[in-house]
Amino acid sequence: MNQIENQTFDQERALYASHGLRLYNCRFDGPADGESALKESRDIEVDSCYFNLRYPFWHNTGLTIFRSELTPLCRAALWYSRHISISGTKLFGIKALRECADVTMSDCEIRSPEFGWSVSGMKMQNCTAESEYFMLRSKDLRFDEVTLQGKYSFQYIEDSVFEHCNFDTKDAFWHAKRVTIRNSVIKGEYLGWYCEDVTFVNCKIIGTQPLCYCKNLTLIDCEMIDTDLCFEKSVVEATISTPVVSIKNPLSGHIYAPKVGQIILDDENAHGEIILSESNCA
Repeated sequence: MNQIENQTFDQERALYASHGLRLYNCRFDGPADGESALKESRDIEVDSCYFNLRYPFWHNTGLTIFRSELTPLCRAALWYSRHISISGTKLFGIKALRECADVTMSDCEIRSPEFGWSVSGMKMQNCTAESEYFMLRSKDLRFDEVTLQGKYSFQYIEDSVFEHCNFDTKDAFWHAKRVTIRNSVIKGEYLGWYCEDVTFVNCKIIGTQPLCYCKNLTLIDCEMIDTDLCFEKSVVEATISTPVVSIKNPLSGHIYAPKVGQIILDDENAHGEIILSESNCA
């Protein structure tokens, strides 16, 4: 690969359509305020670089980013790109990743509203994220040891697996399809409404009104903390290891729990069966 070291670029399309290029300790910043530094490039390796300008990596193929920083002014940094690896990097600009495919991320810090929209095939490990509308309409996600804070996450995602994660998020997993979450903590209001074929295994679920209007919902050995009005209009098979504040009108299926503070069955179409292992506290 051709190597460029210790240089600063601020002009429009500074390295447009480059290929086979390694950038080390370079800065994309300056008074010219140019956009799209590496647009339409391929086989690019970026190490210890600083990006403070817009749209640097659009329509890239074969991109590796190590130990770099994309500032809040580096908006919409990676769009329409594929075969991407990002590690040890800060992504702080809005809409940092969109319409990308075959992405691997590890040991990254993400502070990016609207991150990860319409991404296909992403593996993320040991990352932290602050984002609203995180990973909207994405599919084939594999997340391990990811911590997230921010509302409206994982909406309309498909065919994804999450393990050992910690999510503090509202309205998460709405309309999700074919998703499995294992050994994770999900805290926030209105979890998983309208989802389909979603399974929680050994998870801790915290917050009001979770898992309503779901189809083929499964909970296996899960804890439910401060959860009230659960499972309204849902088709559900659930084994819960903690008392539940209240359950309302499950459409069908079976819910096993030690106790339920209040069971609300005021809909004639609610035929879900609630099986208690301890005396109920009505």
